[in-house]
Amino acid sequence: MKIKNTAIIAKVTADGKLEIPPEVLAQLQPCTEYEVSVIEDEIVFKKTYNRLTLKKLRKRVKEAGSDINQAKLEEISQIVK
Repeated sequence: MKIKNTAIIAKVTADGKLEIPPEVLAQLQPCTEYEVSVIEDEIVFKKTYNRLTLKKLRKRVKEAGSDINQAKLEEISQIVK
């Protein structure tokens, strides 16, 4: 269920925590980061996208190192014959 352009009330508790209503929480994806912007009297949550660049991918591959159990070309050739 997507909620759009609907006034839903959230409140800040006495200990300073933001209580987000369940119908809004249902829209947020677990383990996803959101950018929070405060502009005058509005708070906006925007989903962040951590795109993988070629540079980051190459760094990950280099850090992972080689796989000692990786099949050799000859072994792969035998499998696909």
